[in-house]
Amino acid sequence: MDNRVPPRAAGPGPRRRDRHGRGMRGPIAPPQVPLAASRAEVFADLVQDSVERLERRWPQLAEVEFLVLEVPRLEGQESVALWGDEGVPLGGIAPARDGRRARVVVYRRPVEIRSKGRDERAALVHEVVVEQVAELLGLTPETVDPRYGEE
Repeated sequence: MDNRVPPRAAGPGPRRRDRHGRGMRGPIAPPQVPLAASRAEVFADLVQDSVERLERRWPQLAEVEFLVLEVPRLEGQESVALWGDEGVPLGGIAPARDGRRARVVVYRRPVEIRSKGRDERAALVHEVVVEQVAELLGLTPETVDPRYGEE
């Protein structure tokens, strides 16, 4: 039994087949199917849906910039003092100044951790957006969205 298998040539080209000989696998779903959207993209869509819902009632929100960040930044002692014992914030605002538009920020990871399913996440995202817009406009959340707290 001297039938030795010659070693494979280690070429720089791409692998054509996996080790079981089935070939390379393609994507699970085409790009236009929601399954292909990343969690960050789905979350940004939830925020956008909430903003569009509020813009119908408050047209001045067209001048506000809405952002989604992964987590809040911890920069120095003043941010720790701002958070206090409340834990990690779910959102924040930055008023307009020096030619910059006002901003509403929703933090994706803290919201995802506090919600179990898509429906609960959508409701929490809307609550966070309503609360931040209310703070920015100097109103109560119930004034910004009369259905606040009902969902």
